[in-house]
Amino acid sequence: MSQSSPFFNRWLSQNGPDQVLSILTDLVDAGAVFAVDAEGKILFWSKGAEKLFGLMAESVLGRACAEALGCDGGHDPCGLAELGSIKAQEVQLKRPGGERLTCYRTARAFFDAEGQFAGALEFLQPQTATFGAIGQWDNDDSFHGILSRDPAMLEAIKIIRNVAETEATVLIRGESGTGKELVARALHQESPRHQQPFLAINCAALTPSLLESELFGHVKGAFTGAVRNHAGVFQRADGGTLFLDEVAELPLELQAKLLRVLQEQSFIPVGGDEAISVDVRIIAATHRSLREEVKAGRFREDLMYRLRVVPVFLPPLRERRLDVNLLLWHQIDRHNLRGRRHVNSIAPNAMRRLLDYQWPGNVRELINVVEYAFAVGRGNELSMEDLPPEFRESTAFTGNERLSPSKHARSQNEVEMIRDAIQVADGNLEAAASYLGMSRATFWRKRKKYKIDS
Repeated sequence: MSQSSPFFNRWLSQNGPDQVLSILTDLVDAGAVFAVDAEGKILFWSKGAEKLFGLMAESVLGRACAEALGCDGGHDPCGLAELGSIKAQEVQLKRPGGERLTCYRTARAFFDAEGQFAGALEFLQPQTATFGAIGQWDNDDSFHGILSRDPAMLEAIKIIRNVAETEATVLIRGESGTGKELVARALHQESPRHQQPFLAINCAALTPSLLESELFGHVKGAFTGAVRNHAGVFQRADGGTLFLDEVAELPLELQAKLLRVLQEQSFIPVGGDEAISVDVRIIAATHRSLREEVKAGRFREDLMYRLRVVPVFLPPLRERRLDVNLLLWHQIDRHNLRGRRHVNSIAPNAMRRLLDYQWPGNVRELINVVEYAFAVGRGNELSMEDLPPEFRESTAFTGNERLSPSKHARSQNEVEMIRDAIQVADGNLEAAASYLGMSRATFWRKRKKYKIDS
C-alpha cells in the first residue's frame, strides 16, 4: 500500500482535494479516469475521459455510468461492492455516433465506516494503446488498431486519412497477414459513412455460383434450394462500405457484373428481372498485381481502372523492421494483462531471431508466435525455448544459406545487436533503443560500456 507523510493530508486540504485529483488525472492522458457513487452515478470525469469518449463532463456528471458509456455488459459499478477491485477487465463501450470501443477496465471500490459500498474510482485504457518496453504510453503509434512507425506504412495511413473523406474507390495491395481488412475498416471509420454498415466478403472463399448469390442476392426459386429471397452484401451494405477481399480471384463473368454496379450503382439479383439501386462505396484488396492479371487475361482492364482509383500499398513485415519490436511488445502487453504469465524482457538471442526472421505470415504470424510463447513458456523473460521450433533451427533469418557457428555466435552478440539497431534506425538512438526493447538509459549505458559510437 502506498505511503505518505503526515504533512501530505495538510498539504492536500490546503490545495483542495478536488484540484489535486483533477491535476493528477490530467497526467493520465492515455485513458479515462472517473469516479462513481454508491448508485453508479458519475461524480468526476477527467479530461482524458472527455478526449477518449468525446463527452464533456457536464453531459455525464450525475448520470449512471452504464447509461453514459453504453456498456455491453461487464461494467457494473455496484459489482465492486463484492469484488473490491477489478484489474484489466475487458469491456465494450460506445462513443457518440455508435462507434464501439474496447477498453481495459481497472477499478477500486471505497467503503464507509459501516462497510457499505460508497463508490469507486475507475480507469479505462483503450485496447489500441500500447505500453511498450520503454515504459511510456505509445498511443500515437495506433491508428484504428494499426500499429506502425515504418515510413512506408505511415505514408499509407496518411493516404487513408485523406481519401476517407472522399467517395473514391480504393484498392489495397499487400501480402496475406499485412492487415488489409484492418486498413479497410479504418478507412470506413474515418469516412462520412462510418455510422452505416461495413461488410466484408472474401472473393476466394466461395464457388462462383455461391459468390454471385452472396454478392448480388437471389430471388425465390432462382435455383434449387432458393426457398426465399436473399439480400446480397451489396444490398445489405447500402449507404455504407463493402470490402471485397482477394478481388483478383473474381471469375470473369462476375467481374462484368461488378463493373456494372460500379458504373450504374445498380444490379439485378440472381433470377430476378428488376434492378436494385444501391449507394455503396467499394474498397477492394488483393495480394496479386492486377496489371499482371490483366496481361494474363484473368482480369478485366476496365474493371482494374475502376477499382484502382486510389492504390494503397502495405509493405510486408520483413520490410518494416522497426515495427517488429513495436508489435511484439503490443502483443506481449495484451497477454500480460490476462494475468497468467507476465513477460517484462526478451532474451537477447531470442530478440535477435525475432528481428532477423522473414515473417512470411506477416503480422498474423507474429501474433501467433507470441501466443505460442505464452502457452509453452514460463517466467518473466521470453527465451529462445519459448519460440516455435522454426526459430530454433540453424537457418539464417536473413536468407536461406546456413550460418557458420562463428557467424551464428556473432549474430547473438549484444555489441553487434546494438550496432545493427543503430544502422537500421539510421542513427536515431531513441528509435534504436526502442527497436531493441531497451529504455534510453539502458541503451546509453550499454553503448558507453561497449564504446559504441553512433
